[in-house]
Amino acid sequence: MEKSKILYAEDDKTIAFLIQDSLENHYDISCYSDGKSALEAFKRGSFDICLLDIMMPEMNGFEVAQHIREKDSEIPIIFISAKALKEDRIKGLKIGADDYLVKPFSIEELILKIEVFLRRSKKKESAPTKYKVGNYDFDPNNYTLHNSESTVTLTQRESELLLFFIRNKNTVLKRQDILKAVWGDDDYFMGRSLDVFISRLRKVFSGEENISIENLHGIGFRFSEK
Repeated sequence: MEKSKILYAEDDKTIAFLIQDSLENHYDISCYSDGKSALEAFKRGSFDICLLDIMMPEMNGFEVAQHIREKDSEIPIIFISAKALKEDRIKGLKIGADDYLVKPFSIEELILKIEVFLRRSKKKESAPTKYKVGNYDFDPNNYTLHNSESTVTLTQRESELLLFFIRNKNTVLKRQDILKAVWGDDDYFMGRSLDVFISRLRKVFSGEENISIENLHGIGFRFSEK
């Protein structure tokens, strides 16, 4: 079976060696020591997932992720960084990253996260073709919302969240149930991530009078379509 391909950008040679050595038996991993080289490799090649450090020469991880998202809205992006501030995590998610792993971490945790996103990507290939959401046609395979006037491209995580809402339409959903279903965990950081992605979806549907994402204080959310 062909190995999944990983684009890995990390300027710390010791950390890069340890992660590459640990992952290369499971995946086809290509490692780059600066952001510019990583982005050039992404443009040339074909990858299944990206692992990006943030503090790198030539181009930082945030900039690399922005360029990747401009070209590919589907590929999973995981930031791997020593920057543990809440602001950095939120910035990474707003750019379009799917997860954020703070150093130090275990290789087992990294592999678990990689596998989660790779499995989700494969499931997308066999998901239902389209869903009708208000005036939009939602294509979960291509992460797009399309109507007669425009096409909105979602990130993978936005698409997964919207699909979960659609499948549980007009139902009160507890925060922890949403987090476990979409993120696979319900810790504090994931909770903040959920709020960011719900804000994005509300903005997308701001012009849809029949669509609402209601915040039920202390409970969770309800995605409604009249």
